Amino acid sequence: MKIRSKILIYFSSTVIVLVAFAMAIIFLLFSEYREEQFQQQQYGKIQYTLKLINRYKELSAEVSLLLDEQDINDFYDEKLLVFDVDKRPIFSSLDNLSVKNIDSILSMLSPNKNWLEGKEDNYDVIGVYLENDSSGYYAISKAYDAFGYDKMNYLRNLLFSIFIVISIVVLLVSFYLSKKISGPIASFAENLKHMSLTDKMPMNFAKDDSSYELSNLTEKFNQLLERTQEAFSFQKHSVQHISHELKTPLAVLLSELERLTQNDDLNEVRASLDKQIIMVKSLGDTINILLDITKYETGDFNQSQPIRVDELLFDIISEINTISPDFEFEVEYYPKEIYEERLIVLGNERLLRQAFGNLLNNAVSYSMGKTAQIKMDCSDPEQLKITIANNGKSITEEEQKHLFTHFFRGGNSQKKRGYGLGLALTKRILELHSGSITYASPKPGQNVFTVSL
Repeated sequence: MKIRSKILIYFSSTVIVLVAFAMAIIFLLFSEYREEQFQQQQYGKIQYTLKLINRYKELSAEVSLLLDEQDINDFYDEKLLVFDVDKRPIFSSLDNLSVKNIDSILSMLSPNKNWLEGKEDNYDVIGVYLENDSSGYYAISKAYDAFGYDKMNYLRNLLFSIFIVISIVVLLVSFYLSKKISGPIASFAENLKHMSLTDKMPMNFAKDDSSYELSNLTEKFNQLLERTQEAFSFQKHSVQHISHELKTPLAVLLSELERLTQNDDLNEVRASLDKQIIMVKSLGDTINILLDITKYETGDFNQSQPIRVDELLFDIISEINTISPDFEFEVEYYPKEIYEERLIVLGNERLLRQAFGNLLNNAVSYSMGKTAQIKMDCSDPEQLKITIANNGKSITEEEQKHLFTHFFRGGNSQKKRGYGLGLALTKRILELHSGSITYASPKPGQNVFTVSL
C-alpha cells in the first residue's frame, strides 16, 4: 500500500472514530441527564399531589375529581398512584395507562429504601416512599417525557449532521495532508531512479520548514551518496593507479630483460636483476596496499591492531635515512611529558606505514633544506595530531583545492617523478582510520601537513 493511502486511511479513520466516540458520549450523557431531570419532575409532581390530597381530603368526591382533572393531568402522559402507609390505594390519576408489577414495586419500597426507578418501554417509572404531615405515603409514577425525547431526537439529528460534515472535512484534509506529506517522498523516489554513482553533485530536494525529518533524511542520504561516490571514485582510480604504477616499471623491466639477453657479463646481469627485484617488490607492496584499501572499503578487512605511531614514524625515518642519510627529522612531543596510551591507535600497520611514508618522503623530496620537523601533539586525550613541516616552495591557494585529488601535481612537483596519487592515497587511508589530513602554509616557503587520528 502506498504511504499516501496509508496516511489517508489511518488519519481519517482515527479522527472519524474519535469524533463518533465523542458524539456518542455526548448523546449518552444527555440521555442520562434527561432521565434524571424528568424523574425529579415526577418526584416533584408526587409531592405536589400529596399536598393537594391532604388539603382537600375532607371535601367531596366531586371537588377531588375536579382537582384531579385540573392539576394532576395537565402536562404529562402519566399514571400516578398514591398509597397510604399500609399500601392501600388512596389516589389514582384518570389516565388509562397501566402500570406493571405494582405489587412488586410496593414490596421493594420501605422507609429504609425510599426510591426505586425503572423503565417500561419509553416510559420512566419511579416508586417512592415519603412522609407528608407526619403521615407515610407510597407513590408510583409512570410517565412519558415527550418534551425530553423531542430534544433527544433533535440532538441526535444534529450530532449526526455534524458528524457527516466533520467526516467530509476530515477526508478532504486527510487527502490534502497525505498529498503534501508524500509529495516530497515521491519526488525523492523519482530522483533515485535517475541517480548514478558518477554524479558529481549531491541530490537536493526542496526543503520545508514543517518537514524537518525529510530534510534531515535528505541530508543524511546526500552524505551517504557522497561517501559512496568517494568509494566508487577511489576504486575506479585504484585501477588507474595500478595501471600507472605497473606501466613504466614493466616497460623498464621488459627493456632490461631484452638487454640482458644480449649481455654476456654475469656481474652486470646480476646487478641489473637485483634492481629489477627491488622494483618488483615495490610494485607488489603498492598492489597489496590497494587491495587492503579495497578490503577496508567493503568491510572484509578485520586485521586492526594497536599501533604506536611514534615508533612507526621512527621506523620510516630509519628507512629514509638509508637513502638520504644527510636529511634530518626533528621530532618533538607536546606536551613534554609523554602519554604513551595517547600515541597508540587501532589500524592497519601496512596502510599507515604507506600514508606516513608518503608524507615523510614528500618532506624530503620537496624540501629546500636538509631538515623537516615532526610534532606529535598528545594534549587532547581523544585525538592525536601529527604535524610534518618543511621549508620549500609553497602550494598556491588554487592548487590547495585539488591537493588531495587523484593525479594532481602542483607547480612545485615539476621535474619530480610520480603520478599525483600519493596524497590522494594518503587521505583515503587516513579516512579509513577515522582520521583526516590538512595542509597549511603559515608563511611563504613553509609547508605544514597536519594528520589527526
